[in-house]
Amino acid sequence: MENDDLLNKWLNDELDQNELIAFKQRDDYRSHVAILEAAQGFKASNFSEVSDFDTFKEKYHNQDTPVRRMNWTHSFIRIASVLVIAFGVYFTFFYNNFTQIETQVAEKITFELPDASLVTLNAGSQIDFKRRHWAKERRLNLSGEAYFKVAKGSRFDVNTKEGQVTVVGTEFNVKQRDNYFEVKCFEGIVKVASNNNEAQLKAGDTFTILNGKFDLGITTSSQPEWIDNRSIFSGIPFIKVVDELKRQYDLEIELIDVDTNRVFSGGFGHDNLDNALNAITQPMNLTFNKKSQNHVVIHGSKEQ
Repeated sequence: MENDDLLNKWLNDELDQNELIAFKQRDDYRSHVAILEAAQGFKASNFSEVSDFDTFKEKYHNQDTPVRRMNWTHSFIRIASVLVIAFGVYFTFFYNNFTQIETQVAEKITFELPDASLVTLNAGSQIDFKRRHWAKERRLNLSGEAYFKVAKGSRFDVNTKEGQVTVVGTEFNVKQRDNYFEVKCFEGIVKVASNNNEAQLKAGDTFTILNGKFDLGITTSSQPEWIDNRSIFSGIPFIKVVDELKRQYDLEIELIDVDTNRVFSGGFGHDNLDNALNAITQPMNLTFNKKSQNHVVIHGSKEQ
């Protein structure tokens, strides 16, 4: 059964026992319950005020006069979804006060966690955490890249699909992209664990896993370069550089006769596309042309 059909039947109390079990196992079940409960708080002249959803369903199905079913809750969910998605950076509150913060391409934001820790989220990234339980457990999930200034207190965990970072009070950057995991410590001490690789980083230390290869290094920067609208790379496959350029400028990039595994060292700014394209193509003896404002073709040669 299609997801929308299952949702509609749930809203109208038409699910059989097997369908109800299947619906409750869906990842978005709790979010639908949360929105439904929020919707019940709204008052309108044609709706009776009830104490809970079960009472609402009982009154609804026991009416003597036949009425046309108005799927107002379904409409509420659709409207709420549209309003949420309309923002480039959006906050979604789920059943247990679960908060999700996401940036789109070509944007960055800085926000404050419940303990006054500061997070700056790079383009194309996402963080989620349980606001209600934050005082007891400072833990969040990250996909993408973020810079943290952690307020002193209890243990602070950042989970990614590539590894986990644990701190108490410090400043650090975590980057998790496809087959790339990097942690840079700028202040304090950071513990990093990824598969069988573990390290304790001090200020100036870096931890990197690229395509399964583990490396420890150093940084002389006082904060991530992308905070100052610059992306810097050292010995990184060119395809990773292209991916970051696409992310910062909201581009479609076509590569022709380009060896994407060639190693690149250098960087580009986030405020001028032509300068950025020159910065990544000239050192690699590549050329480019812009087909449109958001479509770029980078050309190489077969002699690369």
